[in-house]
Amino acid sequence: MGVEKINMPQLGESVTEGTISTWLVQPGDKVNKYDPIAEVMTDKVNAEVPSSFTGVIKDLVASEGDTIEVGELMCHIEIEGSGSAEEPSAAEQKEETPSETSSKEQKSTPAPSAGKEQKQKKRYSPAVMTLAQDNDIDLNQVEGTGRGGRITRKDIEKVIESGTIPKAEDRPQAEEAAPAAAPSAPEAAAQPSPSVPDVQAGEGDVEIPVTGVRKAIAANMVKSKTEIPHAWMMVEVDVTNLVELRNAKKNQFKKQEGFSLTYFAFFVKAVAQALKEYPQLNSTWAGDKIIQRKAVNLNIAVAKEDQLFVPVIKNADEKSIKGIARDITELAGKARDGKLTSKDMEGGTFTVNNTGSFGSVQSMGVINHPQAAILQVESIVKKPVYQNGMFGARDMVNLCLSLDHRVLDGLVAGNFLARVKEILEKMSEDNTSVY
Repeated sequence: MGVEKINMPQLGESVTEGTISTWLVQPGDKVNKYDPIAEVMTDKVNAEVPSSFTGVIKDLVASEGDTIEVGELMCHIEIEGSGSAEEPSAAEQKEETPSETSSKEQKSTPAPSAGKEQKQKKRYSPAVMTLAQDNDIDLNQVEGTGRGGRITRKDIEKVIESGTIPKAEDRPQAEEAAPAAAPSAPEAAAQPSPSVPDVQAGEGDVEIPVTGVRKAIAANMVKSKTEIPHAWMMVEVDVTNLVELRNAKKNQFKKQEGFSLTYFAFFVKAVAQALKEYPQLNSTWAGDKIIQRKAVNLNIAVAKEDQLFVPVIKNADEKSIKGIARDITELAGKARDGKLTSKDMEGGTFTVNNTGSFGSVQSMGVINHPQAAILQVESIVKKPVYQNGMFGARDMVNLCLSLDHRVLDGLVAGNFLARVKEILEKMSEDNTSVY
């Protein structure tokens, strides 16, 4: 028997970490190659992680609730091979993480240095950090049972259940007297953030843990707002003719195609066409350069209960209104059924958000990092509009654009919005085909 590692896979473009929501296996379970072993949540998608081998699960290194980086160790599996479980192969030894190497040194050395112990205990997952901070636990005083002495979530829960909370002042006198070494950049980043508010729940309050998709969304939104200098623009569009077109076609379309012809499909089509003419909006900031994308892949927001996903309509500029309407229906159905895959979420270059479905008439969207812009399509409302010397009721909609001011300026963004407005206002029964 030989031992192999199963690491966190890349679950989508730009995804750097995932949170293990549920382990589907336990130590001792036999699994076949490609069998799902864990459910993982990211800011892009919920997905099952398949086994890379056929064999027996040896141990689970990460715990449920742990957020681990792509490529980081999840578990070990015993497979049939020339090596032994106790003696990993040379390739495995070469691939050992710093914490695993440090752990082996500790076993072979009678008196390991304090520096090595400190290094081992500094590898904390976000779940461990949160529990420790919430319960005022000094992690330097906790013995880890994970591989390489790593402190797991279960270790912290055991400390909390014991009622004996180790605090910083409980350290031995000799340790307090020793000068503290300045933490390295990764270690410093792992320390509890002083900006986290110390807010206590009162009687009758409901505490909702920030985990899974909500935690991933929060992290991505903070990254977007702190890294991207946002600017905003808005135009008002007369879509009276578009409304008449859609109302005239929707019943026959539904009967013939089996899915709905929504207003949103027309807006997505107009945006895709305008992006081909103004490709600056279809860009990504990359530090010392701006990458202008060739493919027009549009993220759209779809919801499942309290979870929000942004799957992608690929090559939207090459599709008819019917094709876009089909994609919208299929992606929304996958989101509701929990069947969105990483492939459904990859490659987005621009985001179109249907905030009008909630009755919103004006909003400022947060850009979907690392894209350069997001367009909010607001609710269509009847308004009195002055036209041809008189006031009349017209169907009006606001289009609200958030833009990355590092990539775009007001001129190109204004021209883009004007072009989207022009395309939408020219849509009518006489000159627009949905096929």
